[in-house]
Amino acid sequence: MNNLKNNVILGEDDFRMLKQYAESFSRSSKDNEMSLSYELNRAIVVENNELPADSIRLNSYVRVRELTTDKEMEFSIVMPAFADFKQKKISVLTPMGAALIGLCKGETVEWKMPAGMKKFEILDVIQSQE
Repeated sequence: MNNLKNNVILGEDDFRMLKQYAESFSRSSKDNEMSLSYELNRAIVVENNELPADSIRLNSYVRVRELTTDKEMEFSIVMPAFADFKQKKISVLTPMGAALIGLCKGETVEWKMPAGMKKFEILDVIQSQE
């Protein structure tokens, strides 16, 4: 199970950038229900100024809680070239980044992580001021 019950809402700029990147990245791998390409193919694309204020987009700061352990995590979702674990910046190509991009505060998502299926609740989303 993944986040099929949640709408993936992306602004035009993020969608265009991610689609191009995902297509070149996924040529060697199959698209499945747990991939960024799959999420992009089902995304609702809106004009950038029509995005909900609490939607997760590139460079958003996100706080989530893993529901089984109640552990909270905080990070920003960025393009792969800007990922830096020490600065809490994770790539949109990671399982967590792909699971969350396009979702909104208050939603939950179940996604396959390296340690198995995990379920997360999105607690907070803050847009980058950059």
